[in-house]
Amino acid sequence: MKHITIKILIAVGIILGSFTNCSNGPVGGFIYAGTEFPGEFNTLNNVASVKKAEGCTRSVLGLVTWGDSGVGQIALANKITKIATIDHSTMSVLTLVYRNYCTIVVGE
Repeated sequence: MKHITIKILIAVGIILGSFTNCSNGPVGGFIYAGTEFPGEFNTLNNVASVKKAEGCTRSVLGLVTWGDSGVGQIALANKITKIATIDHSTMSVLTLVYRNYCTIVVGE
């Protein structure tokens, strides 16, 4: 009986531990989660919001990931030389089945 209890505790620990570092923005939902949240902004507020570009990183089953959500690459690819704001959005379906993390860069 004691061995079964220990095995159950170990199994529960492994299952719960598998959900650590599954960050998905400010809040998450097991079935579906879609959030948008602010990131950085130019504190001097001297950059016009003329251009807006988005870059996303996607993941399927936590096994395959592709895309580029890096601010520098997004700005370079869209010829944004001055950044006004950087925002983020996330979307996930069944926590790890499909995940999408986007960075939104606004500037001139």
